[in-house]
Amino acid sequence: MTSTASTADTAGTGAATARALRRLAAVETRLFLRDPATAFFGLAFPVLLMGVLGSIPALRERSADLHGMSTLQLYAPIMAVFSVLTLAMNGLPPVLAGYRERGVLRRLSASPVRPVLVLGALLPLYLAVSVVSLLLVGAAGLAFGVPLPRQLPGFVLAFALTVAALFALGLLVAAVAPSAKAGNAIGAMLLFPLMFFSGIWIPRAFTPGLLSRIGDLTPSGAAVQALQDTWNGHLPQGVHLVTLAVFALVAGAGAAKLFRWE
Repeated sequence: MTSTASTADTAGTGAATARALRRLAAVETRLFLRDPATAFFGLAFPVLLMGVLGSIPALRERSADLHGMSTLQLYAPIMAVFSVLTLAMNGLPPVLAGYRERGVLRRLSASPVRPVLVLGALLPLYLAVSVVSLLLVGAAGLAFGVPLPRQLPGFVLAFALTVAALFALGLLVAAVAPSAKAGNAIGAMLLFPLMFFSGIWIPRAFTPGLLSRIGDLTPSGAAVQALQDTWNGHLPQGVHLVTLAVFALVAGAGAAKLFRWE
């Protein structure tokens, strides 16, 4: 009888947790869509930029200087990484730091809903947005003659590590930021150098040797190069996968150690 009651209690707790998680996910989705800046730059901007670049005939032409690729093909993985970068640096830090600042996480810890469920709602949401943005970028590129990634297993691995590394870095920022404004400021300070090494202003194919080597050791530079390699049908290089894995593990461990729920 005791065992049956314990099983029923466990099932009831699990069902309540699942309902709470669904409600939190619905709330976070509505809040995300109400934030025009994050929603635009995380989802719409990469696709729009691919459309603008694709409308320029010269950028669709393949060049021997680019190893048979077009400039537009260079930007496809950059735009895929840009979406993840925006969500990781401009989305996670101010949201989580703001919840802590306003006491939301503390109130959740005093309720049947565990505050860690906030991460269970936010991270899948941002992952879904990243995947949708990636699919839209791929579709936009395909419309302008950019082929789909030819090394699909390597591409999936590289993208998964990209998401893990950049989201872990965003969580680390959220862990140390004392307020939403601080989270936004720190995220913005990291966003611009990460964008630079991703090649958004100067594609990595045109980056001087030293800067390119430095970029290989940054999460955004390693992510773009790994995705570019697999897009062209090659396996991602070990240095890029290791860089992403190290950032995911170190930043994730740091976030777990330093994150404060109150």
